[in-house]
Amino acid sequence: MEYKYTEYFEKEVLRKRPYIKKKWCVSVLENPLKVERQENNRYRFWGIIEELESRVLRVVTLDDKKTIHNAFTDRNFKI
Repeated sequence: MEYKYTEYFEKEVLRKRPYIKKKWCVSVLENPLKVERQENNRYRFWGIIEELESRVLRVVTLDDKKTIHNAFTDRNFKI
């Protein structure tokens, strides 16, 4: 599957969080622990990233579930 990235993700998210890798975001989308629809026609995906000391990464996509808009570690994640 081919994934896309919003301009916000490319210019802001990766600049503010340089430790985040696109391949980790794709991994979360393809193997999520949990998926949840949020307001504004977006989806939240959570997944564990071993390379981040097994922290949980939350990835937010647009409604198509293929365009990555935001990503950050989620300390408050609960299954």
